[in-house]
Amino acid sequence: MGPIGPTRLDEENDMTAQTETAGSVTAVYKVTGMSCGHCEGSVSAELSALPGVGSVTAVAASGEVTVVSATPLDDEAVRAAVDEAGFELVGRA
Repeated sequence: MGPIGPTRLDEENDMTAQTETAGSVTAVYKVTGMSCGHCEGSVSAELSALPGVGSVTAVAASGEVTVVSATPLDDEAVRAAVDEAGFELVGRA
């Protein structure tokens, strides 16, 4: 389920939830609507297709999606990928 209207990540969370280590960036996002392993797989597949993404771990129970990438990801690209999977990006965890 996608969002009803356009939304933006909370400005206070913008970029602050990313951790840079040894040439990679780890960001944790909050996604609503995931309820099973298939949901996790859909979100992971869409985010994995973004340029520079090395790994994605989605956990339906918590709604958290951890993305490790070579460089910081564009928030709108992440939002579009999550929307394409059929879910809503709420912000950063």
